Amino acid sequence: MEQKTTIHIVDDEPRILEAIAHLIKPIDAEVKTYADAEEFLRDFRDDGPGCLVLDVRMPGMSGLELQTRLAEDGYTLPVVIVTGHADVRMAVDAVKAGAVSFLEKPFRPQELFDEIQRAVRADAEAWRRLDEAQNVERKLAPLKAGEREVLALIAKGKTNEQIAEELHLSVRGVEARRAKAMKTLRVDTKAELLRLLRNHAKTPQPDRNAAGPQVG
Repeated sequence: MEQKTTIHIVDDEPRILEAIAHLIKPIDAEVKTYADAEEFLRDFRDDGPGCLVLDVRMPGMSGLELQTRLAEDGYTLPVVIVTGHADVRMAVDAVKAGAVSFLEKPFRPQELFDEIQRAVRADAEAWRRLDEAQNVERKLAPLKAGEREVLALIAKGKTNEQIAEELHLSVRGVEARRAKAMKTLRVDTKAELLRLLRNHAKTPQPDRNAAGPQVG
């Protein structure tokens, strides 16, 4: 199922919130604006792809503190830092905490637009991979332990003869387990089976910050 994309903007300057929200109108996404970090935390739900455009110096919790809080809570929402009070140490701290971009005000509109699009695309791909991995796990759930053992060795490229020797089975027994597993998984060919097993081997929680950090 395709999840909605949401771009969150946190900044204590109303004109900046309005400017960024207007800038990203062409992106097919819901835009939510917040005057401070606390308001964002009350509203945020990690239920689909998106990104967080975040100021650093704000009343109450700072942007870097919010970024750290999200990371500690296990969220991997891509963060684009936009600040008028930048220094090298701040940029380094933001990137270490997982920011994908660090831009100084006044920012170049096209550069910010490009960085937000980049973050959203990377996050959407991460959600797609996660959804795919979860679908595969649901397909594998009905399999018995013996069938899973056979499939695990097939995924490693082992032949029926090698699997039989390792599991102390007959070749016919391996073939029977494999056939039953393929029927349960509703795949007809070895190529389909291997593709499904490769998907299952992916990290259950993909790196949603795979685009990598940018400092501008």
